[in-house]
Amino acid sequence: MARLQDHLPVDHRLGQVYRWGAILSAVTLLVFGVLGLLDDIPFFSTAGHRVMGLSSNGLLSVLSILVASLLLVAARIGGNFASTVNMVMGIVFIVAGLLGLAVMETHANILAFGLSNVFFSFVVGLIMMTFGMYGRVSLYLPYDNPYYRARHPHSSR
Repeated sequence: MARLQDHLPVDHRLGQVYRWGAILSAVTLLVFGVLGLLDDIPFFSTAGHRVMGLSSNGLLSVLSILVASLLLVAARIGGNFASTVNMVMGIVFIVAGLLGLAVMETHANILAFGLSNVFFSFVVGLIMMTFGMYGRVSLYLPYDNPYYRARHPHSSR
């Protein structure tokens, strides 16, 4: 059985898609996190302050910087690692959006999520998942795709 992370050659062109997906997401999160920390907002505020149109507190700013760092490391390593990190972080962002929606307007809202943060999490999560899955997960992969060849080793094409 073919595993997703084992079949992409190191120099394959899909690696660039995975890298750029990680870089674009990381830059957005890094800018958001740094601006949040520079704004001198309280670390555990549940009300939050506006940063780039999103609600933020110090904890969310630090988390954003940490996730951006992980994405930049993934972009640096590239290949299957970047793809997998994009997919996993995309799922994490979607789950974070759902959890943020569940705790919004409560004292459990430790990341100061507002509705704009929920939409942002959903959109960024879907974008990261799309970048991570590009060329790996599809019903109709081209015959020269390494994932197609790995899943169909006896194909004559």
